[in-house]
Amino acid sequence: MEIKQILERLPRLGFDNLNEMQRKVVESHDKRLIILSPTGTGKTAAFVIRMLSACRAPMGQVQAVVIAPSRELVLQIADVTRALAQGLKVCVFYGGHSVKDEVSSIGGGTPDIVIATPGRLLDHTNRKNIDIARASVLVLDEYDKALDLGFQDDMRKIVRQMTALRQVTLTSATQLAELPRFAGMDAAAIMDFTKKTESPRNRMELIEVPSASRDKLETLVDLLRALPNEKVLVFVNHRESAERVHQRLVSENLPAGLYHGALDQQQREISLMLLSNGTTPILVCTDLGARGLDIPEVGSIIHYHMPVNEEAWTHRNGRTARVDATGKVYVIVSEADSLPEYVRFDRSWTPTKVNPDGIRSDIATLYINAGKKLKISRGDVLGYVINKGNLQSSEIGKITVMDRYSLVAVPRQKAAEVANALNQFKIKNQRVKVTIMED
Repeated sequence: MEIKQILERLPRLGFDNLNEMQRKVVESHDKRLIILSPTGTGKTAAFVIRMLSACRAPMGQVQAVVIAPSRELVLQIADVTRALAQGLKVCVFYGGHSVKDEVSSIGGGTPDIVIATPGRLLDHTNRKNIDIARASVLVLDEYDKALDLGFQDDMRKIVRQMTALRQVTLTSATQLAELPRFAGMDAAAIMDFTKKTESPRNRMELIEVPSASRDKLETLVDLLRALPNEKVLVFVNHRESAERVHQRLVSENLPAGLYHGALDQQQREISLMLLSNGTTPILVCTDLGARGLDIPEVGSIIHYHMPVNEEAWTHRNGRTARVDATGKVYVIVSEADSLPEYVRFDRSWTPTKVNPDGIRSDIATLYINAGKKLKISRGDVLGYVINKGNLQSSEIGKITVMDRYSLVAVPRQKAAEVANALNQFKIKNQRVKVTIMED
């Protein structure tokens, strides 16, 4: 694909120009490239553009493979890739996803790009569901995390099948003690931005929030009612705590979502989508959300519980002040808390004026019980909502089409009216049910 055409689509990702790191990666002609850069600096867009520039028009074969260590990363990389890869088919494979649906997606036409977790991709290649032998481009994203999770053997087996490799890109947030020889990275060019890139800490303000009670819920509610309308992640240490905090925020009419490991995959996917499109700008989560989530424009991080260690602290805070943005980090502290040395505040917070309404959302999300399995596309959903729901295109927010359902963001005050109107009509000759997602 032509670089010029790819760059013209950058506004779909929410920005118009590349930063220094992204520009150098895109301009690189190295066949083997290692990108070392802190979390939140824009590595995904950088390696996706580099990958796409090496791809051609559809050829009836897999051209590029991206391996990432978690399902959340796979989905986010896929979002970026689809936004920039117009005309190319992208398939995703990951644990927790229906194997049958994945096989069906392959049967609908050989993908040009495969984005997958190591184990699931290896399973598909072993079953002969997909052939990656002729793929010429490989990306190993967050290789440091993949090693920590024990995926080295799976990745080695996958790469052995890729006998036509011409371009390999590896990304890591940290220096690597061991390079993947199986991918020919011993002599790779290294772009090290770990020191050159401004630390995200320099763009964060760390704020102590004193709590008079060990039960910090009242303080949390007061804090959220004093913040501007922005996306906020509230971190807790346990699933039970996440449920309890979430229930309290909902009872206070604060638009909060929930994200933890006991939820099923679809529930977690929807929680992230509702955060991303602004329906529930507050997300209560465990440390499952501390790594791999790349949600744009997260304004604040709130530590309801102190993190268990410095690594968790770093990764939680890394969800804000991403790329060139700024962010605030609030730590709610009671007399029961012991502050570790790595927590150093810039100032203390005292509520001077509490906004009774708190963070609000004027966006609602419609759930349509049809998706890719019924050949529904984003364009189909857009036309359906405009023509049958009587909305202007400018009123419609983010549209996400999954295998068995679709989500579309609409003005909250019109959501019920639009849902009622849509339920009277079919989409692509399919009778569907349209409902409003609950906060």
